[in-house]
Order: sequence, then C-alpha cells, then structure tokens
Amino acid sequence: MTDQVTRLDLPAMDPLPERTRAYLALCEEKLGLVPNVLRAYLFDMAKFDGFVAMYNDLMLGESGLSKLEREMIAVTVSSINRCWYCQVAHGAAVRALSGDPALGEAMVMNFRAAPLDARTRAMLEFTETVTEASARITDADRDALRAHGFSDRDIFDIIAVVGFFSMSNRIASATGMHPNPEYHAMAR
Repeated sequence: MTDQVTRLDLPAMDPLPERTRAYLALCEEKLGLVPNVLRAYLFDMAKFDGFVAMYNDLMLGESGLSKLEREMIAVTVSSINRCWYCQVAHGAAVRALSGDPALGEAMVMNFRAAPLDARTRAMLEFTETVTEASARITDADRDALRAHGFSDRDIFDIIAVVGFFSMSNRIASATGMHPNPEYHAMAR
C-alpha cells in the first residue's frame, strides 16, 4: 500500500507537529493502525485538528448514547450514503463493540435486517430520515424518540452524529478514500 490514502495528491506536512505525531502514535497503540481518514487530513493541520476534535467529541465524549449506539448511527448514515470507507471502518467498530459479527454485517447492509430492540430501531429510523431529508423532521419524530426514553440531549447527539457522518461520508467518497485493509478482518 502506498502512503496515498485518497485519489488526491495531498502529501502530509513534513515534519508533522509533535502533538500530531503523538496523537497518531496513540492511535497506533490503541487501534493497531492509524486510520486512513486521519492520514488523509495530514496535509492541513487546521483541518486535521477540526476533524479530530469533532470526531472525538461526538464519538468518544460524554453522551447519553452508548459508543455502540453512536457507531450504529455512523454505519446507518454511511450505508445510506454508500460510503465505502465508513461502512468498512465503522462496521468493524460495531462488530467489536457488540461482540456480534453478524450484527455488524447486517448494519452495513440494512439495519432493518438486524435484530434490534424497539428503542434502537426508532433511533435508526430517525437517523435515516435525518440523513435523507432532515427538513422532514417534525415534533412528532422527536416525540417518538422521547417516548423511547431519549432525552433532548440524546436527540441532539443523534442529529450531530448524523450531520458529522454525512459530511465525512461525502469527503471520503469524493476523495476516493480507501479503508485500511486491517478493518476487514477486525472482530470476526
């Protein structure tokens, strides 16, 4: 594999700032790899830092949503948007967090095929509508989530994760970003 992770010729800054090298080393230590999505942003530290800050806040920060729920949202958005990179990477995360390879596969293909409880299904149906046509969301949609126990903060977090992955999917797909090969074998 080459150092180029997208179809664009955007070489990484050289040298990388020390804080960035330390962050990438931490990724390597914790994940066993540096995700190609991070490598794709290394040509511009402002873009890299913005992406990392938003991702870490939405996907790893405090939330009433579990990490698995947030990954399920990411996979649902990515499946609808047909983002190869994110389907592979976040499908692996669903497999790892759930301990269920079949769930990860079903989520990538069609969340409706997955054995989900009513609360999770409601969350992902809301995710689908926000992804496809956010202007169609009404009070009835938000009330349906509240009826399943989601707080208004949870609803905001669902929407924010959908928005982030809608953007990220478009960048990954349009740049021709390819997933790290290691993702394909993870948590199987």
